[in-house]
Amino acid sequence: MTVAHPVRRPPSAPVALAVLVALLVTAGLVDAVPPLAATTMAGAGGCAVAAARLFRLTGTGGRDRRARRRRRAAVLLNIAVTVVGMTVAVLPLAPAVRRAEVAAAGLGAATLAYAVGLLLLPGHSRLTPRARWRRGVDVLGLGTALLFAGWVLVPSGPVPPVVRVVTVAGAGVLAGLLVGALAGHRRHPGAARCLLGVAAVLLGLADLVVLLAYRAPTVTLLTAVPLLVGGALLTAAGMARVAAGDPAGPTGPPPAWPRVTAPAAVATVAAAGHLAFVGGFTPTAVLLGLAVIPPLVARELISVTDQRRWAGQLAAREAYFRTLVAGGRDLVLVLDDGLRVHWLSAAGERWFGLRQEAVCGRALADLLHPDDAPGVLARLAGRPGDTVAPLLVARMRTGDGGWRETEATVSDQRAVPEVAAVVLHVRDVGDRRRLERERRRVAATDPLTGLSTRRELLRVLDERGGTPGALLLVDVHGLGPAQDAAGPDPLLVVTARRLRDVVGPRDLVARLSGEEFAVVTDAGPVPAYALGERLLAALTEPCPVPTGMGRLRVGVGLTELAATSPQDALRQADLARRRAVQLGRNRVEWYDACLEEELVRRLDLERELPGAAARGELDLVYQPVLALADRRPAGVEALLRWRSPVLGTVLPAEFLPVAEDLGLLGELGRWVLDRACRQLADWSAGGRELWLAVNVTLAELLAPDLVPRVAAVLAGHGVPAERLVLEIAESRLGADLPTVVARLAGLRSLGVRTALDSFRAEHASLAQLRRLPIDLLKVQPRPVDPDEESRPLIDVVVGLGERLGVTVVMAELESEPDVARATRAGCRYGQGFALARPATAERVEAYFEEFPTTSR
Repeated sequence: MTVAHPVRRPPSAPVALAVLVALLVTAGLVDAVPPLAATTMAGAGGCAVAAARLFRLTGTGGRDRRARRRRRAAVLLNIAVTVVGMTVAVLPLAPAVRRAEVAAAGLGAATLAYAVGLLLLPGHSRLTPRARWRRGVDVLGLGTALLFAGWVLVPSGPVPPVVRVVTVAGAGVLAGLLVGALAGHRRHPGAARCLLGVAAVLLGLADLVVLLAYRAPTVTLLTAVPLLVGGALLTAAGMARVAAGDPAGPTGPPPAWPRVTAPAAVATVAAAGHLAFVGGFTPTAVLLGLAVIPPLVARELISVTDQRRWAGQLAAREAYFRTLVAGGRDLVLVLDDGLRVHWLSAAGERWFGLRQEAVCGRALADLLHPDDAPGVLARLAGRPGDTVAPLLVARMRTGDGGWRETEATVSDQRAVPEVAAVVLHVRDVGDRRRLERERRRVAATDPLTGLSTRRELLRVLDERGGTPGALLLVDVHGLGPAQDAAGPDPLLVVTARRLRDVVGPRDLVARLSGEEFAVVTDAGPVPAYALGERLLAALTEPCPVPTGMGRLRVGVGLTELAATSPQDALRQADLARRRAVQLGRNRVEWYDACLEEELVRRLDLERELPGAAARGELDLVYQPVLALADRRPAGVEALLRWRSPVLGTVLPAEFLPVAEDLGLLGELGRWVLDRACRQLADWSAGGRELWLAVNVTLAELLAPDLVPRVAAVLAGHGVPAERLVLEIAESRLGADLPTVVARLAGLRSLGVRTALDSFRAEHASLAQLRRLPIDLLKVQPRPVDPDEESRPLIDVVVGLGERLGVTVVMAELESEPDVARATRAGCRYGQGFALARPATAERVEAYFEEFPTTSR
């Protein structure tokens, strides 16, 4: 895209005016146009152009106080320029004997308007008494010199009164204007231009007054034209700059030599001209010439005093800043264009052991570490004015030959004529860097094991940037408290040592939490899996502890790192670790996409399950329990189903673990018991004396309020206690057997029958069967040996049940051979798909209609 830059065009009006003025002055000199007429047309035309430019400035700017002040100044300067133009324009119309008085009157009116307008210009500041005295001496010296020049340059003989007034007053006014312009031309260049323009215009008018008063040849009037036109245009240009904000020019105090040399130069030139063209001086001229000397002497004395005062202040500032530099800890190096040391501060010897005479003149590269020097020199090798890095980090040589870690700020002063050097402010950051490294090391290291932390693990994973490798998350179950009064857990220390011993030298081992560790390896998938197996073998090996032998159960989750962010890698490895833990630990599991689906499913279950009972999404189905002898119903088992409008039908095996984690088992158990007892009451009212089994979890069984709550539900629905059977899975009994026995006994005291579900025909199960107060025993046909020549193990269970007075129910009969084996073993009751499938209460009732009586 090409950007069109505006082209600056030369101002057409001033150029045309300059050409016109030059033509008129030329015509007047050759007498083609009367000189007075040429003077009038040129002067009036220049003032008209300047007045037009000033008039445009009266409507610009904002509405604040300064803008209004600038507009008023422009109005008054416009009036003054207009007065000058009108004065020049009416000169040909006035009588010849009155033209000097007309010009003098215009000069007075213009001077008044100019004075008020200049006082309104911004930039005026209150002067100190010293500055006011200095300004007065400058005005007096220049004014006396101008008065002497005007006095000696006028023709000899009687002086007209108007010339005497114009000469005396004009010298003072011009001196004041010129001194003011010289004093403020740097801070307020626009106002200084206005002062110079006004001085030129007033000098032009004064020239006309003197020439007309002495009735000089009319051709001499053309000498006022450049002053009038140039002064008017310069005034308009200065006011335009003021209206634009009057940006300051170059900084620094104004030079003093023009204030001293200008009065002397004006007086000398005037005296030389008088001697060359007139001759001797009159007593008045001699007195005026001698009057120029005292202001000059006073100005010299002021200059000498100022120089001494400034020199003293400069010396004091130099001593002050030298003290600051010498007392600071930062080393200041001044480098020349060749990047050689030109000067260094006292901190070089005090803190770095670098002596002035041993360092000055040497290249900066000699002081820097060879590994750091090229980078620093490349940054400093640019041309003056180029952008240099604000902070340079390098190791610098010390006086004893050692190295210090330093940081240097750069101040490129090569473009400043007074400095012409590169200044480095160097500070020793070795202690700070060591503390930072120690802080990073402490933050990246686990204090108990010496392994890396989670923060360090994430940093390493982020720095790898998708490099092939693997991440292993190790879940260690069985560690004690992380730390106690006696120190860290011995198993934790041994675990950390074994992890370090197994992994490779380039692998990272980190401790993420109390029982969770991570390993980052560069190995491929197969070697990474082998590493996981070695970790598993090492960590599960028994470990001697003060109380005996400690054994740990370990689950390892493994994922690949290629093109995976640190957060995704940790999430994937954690999913694989969870799978290993869920499958019983002591195994290594790979991450795959199925784990993601299971996680999403789990999150959906956790989101939808709370409040399912209140929303009416729970339901019960019933599976009949039949007598194997005649295939008639003896009872039913209530099975819970969750009919979720979002997830569909969910079985208990899937949502009960979620409910246990969410603490919803109690709520679900209360709902199931109430709904089952209500249905049992309906069936009992219809003359069907069936028993109904309800599954309870171990947490429900151990709850202190279970027995009174069951009694309250039975009483509320009017259900006989002997018709209710509460089932508990044998695998869920755990170690709290005495409490289980007490709860079962309490239920039996109400008349409620109890059942032991999923019984395993093992020695431990058979041994604890004698201790449990149960009425029914539900077993599976799988323990039956298919070899007919051997004694079926189920016969032992049935025989033991008969001896203990426990009814055996064969569950999960999926085929007719299963039913036949259970019948031959002597089981009275059976349950399974081969006999009857679970169904709703209505369909079960329809099934019952096939049997006249179902009392058992």
